[in-house]
Amino acid sequence: MNFDEKLLATKAIYQGRIINVVEETVELPNGQQAQREIVRHQGAVALVCISDEDPQRIILVDQWRQPMRKASLEIPAGKIEAGEQPEYTARRELNEEVRLQATSLKKIAFFYTSPGFADEQMTLYLAQGLKPVEKKLPQDADEFLQVEKLSMEQADQAVASGRICDGKTLMGLWYWKILQAKG
Repeated sequence: MNFDEKLLATKAIYQGRIINVVEETVELPNGQQAQREIVRHQGAVALVCISDEDPQRIILVDQWRQPMRKASLEIPAGKIEAGEQPEYTARRELNEEVRLQATSLKKIAFFYTSPGFADEQMTLYLAQGLKPVEKKLPQDADEFLQVEKLSMEQADQAVASGRICDGKTLMGLWYWKILQAKG
């Protein structure tokens, strides 16, 4: 069966600093029409950071997330700025959020974060060969972070307690578990 929907019209609903929202009118495979509210996002990156000195711990950041009304423990991540390539963004975010640089960045996966209503694409990287940055980039003025290093057991406890609760971090933890199992 062909599931393609034919775009008939697009109407801008909201233009923001991080997202835009549009309403699209589409023709369904059965000929009916429907409206789709879509969040448009420039894309983002996320990093599984494992230190060579302490490969039994993953580097995470604790920060407030207003939509959830609570702090969340997450892998470092950030929005791709206009004109940036994902790898450049990954290196920039690694510097800004955890003040590290990586000698190796390996692309793990590329995925959509919430394809039911958003077009945000995220690229997940493995950052290795970590060392302190030589030149610190400025951090976002409205972003307050605390860096934490957790063992696998501590990360599992953080998932169970809800401190770790976002998809990119869960995916990153599963990848880390696979790496640990491979030795």
